[in-house]
Amino acid sequence: MADGACRLSRGDRLGWETLTLENEVLRVTVLPGKGADIVELARIDSGVNALFEAPWGLQPPGSPPREGSGGHAFLENYEGGWQSLFPNAGDPCSYAGETIPFHGEVATLPWDVLDAEASGDGVTLRMAVHCRRTPFTLERTLLLPDGSDGLEVTETATNESSSEAHLVWGHHVAVGPPFLEAGCVLQAPARTIVTIPELWEETARLEPGRRSDWPNGELRTGGTVDLRDVPGPEAGSHDDVYLTDLDAGRVAVENHRLGLVFRLDFDESLFRWLISWQAYGGAEAMPLAGSYALGIEPWTTRLPLEQAVAAGEAVAVAPGERLTTTVRATFGRLRAAER
Repeated sequence: MADGACRLSRGDRLGWETLTLENEVLRVTVLPGKGADIVELARIDSGVNALFEAPWGLQPPGSPPREGSGGHAFLENYEGGWQSLFPNAGDPCSYAGETIPFHGEVATLPWDVLDAEASGDGVTLRMAVHCRRTPFTLERTLLLPDGSDGLEVTETATNESSSEAHLVWGHHVAVGPPFLEAGCVLQAPARTIVTIPELWEETARLEPGRRSDWPNGELRTGGTVDLRDVPGPEAGSHDDVYLTDLDAGRVAVENHRLGLVFRLDFDESLFRWLISWQAYGGAEAMPLAGSYALGIEPWTTRLPLEQAVAAGEAVAVAPGERLTTTVRATFGRLRAAER
């Protein structure tokens, strides 16, 4: 650990190793052994963690799968936070003779810590994971610069094989209370809303299988709702919404009462969709029952890998090719003009 405002510390959370990056503004906690999950992105001045912390909490390593996880490793011990979805996002599928799991491989594998350093310029954590069913290596570098209210997450995918391979890539980022509350505002430069083909739960407020203009989602009861307006858990609704035709690579959640904003900036030429998980108190089916959360998730496509390949929406990676992209998360204060 370095002296001064920038610090790197190691710890333990219910048997999972933690690595915590801190500067004078933010504290970021990562679980390398659990998919390199980012479970905390908190402001030092208030202690508020922007990321969703599931009410059932993190389970220790080796815990039995949570009820209702349906054999999907991602759901067996999902605790909230931020995960990388790679090289698949969404339903399990087949690719090159292999079954690719729900939300991909890397979120349920242990990552190797390659380098961790704190200096006067900031804190850097570099990790990597080798996929087991596909020929990819994914490397991730977290950079928390000195004095910054932003975390830079840079990932590099490498095709280690001698043949072309395909991928779907996503960032599963969910915000939650105490940052998320009634009155928050979802800001997205999207032009089109697409709802899922079929209902997940009867608590869904949006009509499935519809396309509409942002921000007005079509209600099952008739009429529309402005999806920018975030209700509280008393809404009792649970939807998954696809946002596309992005004019820019950004998405933000504003809390005007707290004067805080959580924002993601990303490459919209790669991540052409935003998946918005809207669990506004209506998640009743296990294992997500009791969730109050808002997902703001940049994905390359809304289709799982197999379907994405067939539709020409998967990312093709040549033998030995490296593909790098950065997502920047900012947890800052709203300017007076924005409040």
